[in-house]
Amino acid sequence: MTSFTVHTGTAVPLRRSDVDTDQIIPARFCTNPLRTGFAAALFADWRTDPGFPLDDPRYRGATVLVAGDNFGVGSSREAAVWALHNFGFRAILAPRFGDIFRANSLMNGLLTVTVPAPVAERLQLAAETDPATRITVDLRRLRVRAPGLTQPFTLDADVRDRLLAGLDPIAATLRHEADLTAYEWRRRPSLPTTI
Repeated sequence: MTSFTVHTGTAVPLRRSDVDTDQIIPARFCTNPLRTGFAAALFADWRTDPGFPLDDPRYRGATVLVAGDNFGVGSSREAAVWALHNFGFRAILAPRFGDIFRANSLMNGLLTVTVPAPVAERLQLAAETDPATRITVDLRRLRVRAPGLTQPFTLDADVRDRLLAGLDPIAATLRHEADLTAYEWRRRPSLPTTI
């Protein structure tokens, strides 16, 4: 997993609320056990709409998604996170996220940032007005910046440290492998044995 410190990129404005994980990636595309190969299936059922922003050439190469309220609700579908990441998104900004989706995102290095609804609206409008508008998501200073806007955000300190270091939860635990091994060896004599 690559570390996330400060990311600056252009944004796709997704003016939809209550987007569930089946809309992010329909179940029929979730047969691949790997973390790659999901980009083409991202929002597959919506991408037939000629006005859908993901296929608008003005937003090509965008790395920030600014979504409506309740993004990522529904079932626990890790492929939804993989599809967003495979497509090139590094951060998603929204007023609220589904809890399971947000946890999956943060475990996989996709930063989800909760911003007030008026801020999300302002960022969406900025991207629609000028698709070249750059948004900076600064995990070091815990703030989002865009022209004329600075918005602080919060994130669990352990999650923040892990993302800054580029570690998934397993890799973060393995940093303490020597201590864990020593504990297991000290504990072994007190464990029950079979003859």
